[in-house]
Amino acid sequence: MSIATTTFIAGIATIPWLLKFLFGPLTDYFIKYGRKPIILFGIIIGGVCLFPLGFINPIEQLFIFTLFLFISHLSCIIIDVSADAWAIQVSELHERGKISAAMTFGLFAGTAFGVALLTNIAQNFGFNISFIFAGFLILATVILPIIIKEIKKYKERQKIASLLLHEFKKKQTLLASIFGLSIMTNFGLLIFIIPEYMMNVLNLDVAQSGLITSLFPIGTIIGAVIGGIIADKYGRKKTLYLFLFPLIIFTGLLIFANTWQILTILYALIGLMQGGSIFAALFSLYMDITNPKIGASQYSLLTSISNIGSSLIPMISGTILIILGYTRYFLYAAWIIGPGLILLYFIIETKK
Repeated sequence: MSIATTTFIAGIATIPWLLKFLFGPLTDYFIKYGRKPIILFGIIIGGVCLFPLGFINPIEQLFIFTLFLFISHLSCIIIDVSADAWAIQVSELHERGKISAAMTFGLFAGTAFGVALLTNIAQNFGFNISFIFAGFLILATVILPIIIKEIKKYKERQKIASLLLHEFKKKQTLLASIFGLSIMTNFGLLIFIIPEYMMNVLNLDVAQSGLITSLFPIGTIIGAVIGGIIADKYGRKKTLYLFLFPLIIFTGLLIFANTWQILTILYALIGLMQGGSIFAALFSLYMDITNPKIGASQYSLLTSISNIGSSLIPMISGTILIILGYTRYFLYAAWIIGPGLILLYFIIETKK
């Protein structure tokens, strides 16, 4: 398959991350039952839908393959939205940076482990076995929400539409959502293209690419932990400035990544800066401006807007690359952060 087709199919599979705002109100509607039952439902469906991918040839049955991959991502959205709302519900302002860092640690530690392990399984035993194994990995996480006790805080259904409209009439909410879209576009432009660059320009095999790619989430984890601590101590905006300026520089320097050693260093540093800015400070900022009564609805809508940059842009990244070439592509990926920095100046933080 061509890079344009591959990124397009991968982009379709990740469209559910743009639809988080549809599932937020659903989880808030059943808020009196708690977040745990919805999380359990998402885990079961998400794991089961990966099993058929082990028996489908994507070249011969591309639609069916994409459909099951899409449903699996959709189930992950249900888990993600409910977990975010749960975190907002039980957290305080001064600890949300560290909570965002902890959630990012879980997300990207799993990503690093999965990329390194599943690409090796694919190389040695076939991609079909890696899909089946991934399904079992997801189902195994069902034990976690089962053993955690949830305290149901709200006894009645909330008036979701009116509360949500009220929150998004606020200037800070609108500014924060557009700012998030700007900096998440940097993430979206790189997420598919750098692994493709490893294989088609540097001529690395799938196992080597997987190993190098796993360094990106490791860098993201470290950045999120550092950024979460700084964000709680010194504020969200200062943390964002601290990490976004170097992110612009390291992204631009990708035009000089003509060896796997240079690319490895830059990719890890980009992960570090994205971890501190996007996955610690930005998501903490989102938590701060979210009304806990509609935590799933408002937070999922905020992240859905930013996920246009991280999910919709990757779908067309292969086509953009063909038009621009690698040099201009990487420079545009760095430039896109600039408008976000201007918007950040006008955002007023929530103080303790």
